[in-house]
Amino acid sequence: MKIAMVGQFPPHVGGVGVHIHTLSKKLVSEGHEVYVITYPHKDIKDIDGIHVIGTKGLNIPGVRGLMFKKNAKKALENLLEKEDIEIIHGHYLFPAGAAAVEVGNAHNIKTYVTAHGSDMFELYKSQPLMRSTIRNVLKNADGVFAVSNALRHEIIATGVVGIADKTKLSWNSVDIDKFSSHENDSFKNELRLTDKPIVLFVGNLIKRKNVESLLEAKKIAHSDYYLVIVGDGPLFKKLNKKVEEENIRDVIFTGSRSDVENIIPSCDVLVLPSFSESFGLVLIEALACGKPVIGSNVGGITEIINDSVGLLVNPNKVSSIARSIDKIINDDELRNALSMNARNRAKDFSKVTIPYDEVQ
Repeated sequence: MKIAMVGQFPPHVGGVGVHIHTLSKKLVSEGHEVYVITYPHKDIKDIDGIHVIGTKGLNIPGVRGLMFKKNAKKALENLLEKEDIEIIHGHYLFPAGAAAVEVGNAHNIKTYVTAHGSDMFELYKSQPLMRSTIRNVLKNADGVFAVSNALRHEIIATGVVGIADKTKLSWNSVDIDKFSSHENDSFKNELRLTDKPIVLFVGNLIKRKNVESLLEAKKIAHSDYYLVIVGDGPLFKKLNKKVEEENIRDVIFTGSRSDVENIIPSCDVLVLPSFSESFGLVLIEALACGKPVIGSNVGGITEIINDSVGLLVNPNKVSSIARSIDKIINDDELRNALSMNARNRAKDFSKVTIPYDEVQ
């Protein structure tokens, strides 16, 4: 079959891109042809047998989404003129999902959308003007996928007619060969962080990820560690300024990195203190590397972390985050026990399942 995906894709960094890439590789491996329409980037190229189509536009927050909806629709229309596309799949309900559904409906092509989290937990909830648009996407898609049960329940709660019957769970998955438990100190040696433990955060530097609380936790910590923050985003300068002005010691910002699989093995624990999270892909990546994890007691994170591999914290209480980090850093026996169980837990999320009814 020929399948068109719409949404974030490498070289863009992020969980949505990883999800599309993983699913696309699985489809290609089974003999299907996959085309991905993604956001503008100067380094767009085909990878892993996947045809990658970049759109035009500006990567400016607020404007980017609206431009992508228009340009993705145009790119889809152009693709349909050349290829006999049988399935269109939009990732993230708006703008990618909206573009996919509008084109799919117009051409009577089976269309699926995947909700990835902040489209429902933030966009739908906090921007009333977007609700009708998102409800229309959910209503008009032939099938809806959610990357966690928490997100599925959120979608069903919209009350869109028939939504419960057509919304299915489609887990994020992890490549346990790429993210391995083999010893790899390349990152630790690169930054010369060899004299004390490393607490790692990987993600976008946005309010929802709650990185500021990690910095506050560092200030009151009873353990001595490096806090390494991997990622970029609108809060990058503000967080750096906070560290400098408040003299928070041993905090390293790396900016965005594309080699996370080489960074995670150097850490002693990975922390994801988000206020909301549909899943938390980086958690299963860390588990695959044999690392204990700490995450907020919210959303899809609770579907990943259990007592055998990590700790859950209250994201609204800095003391909760600080205590959990101290507990893992200071207790070698606990840390080793969690590490021993981590990779087996990651294997629960290692199978890539093709979710379409037409492809079984």
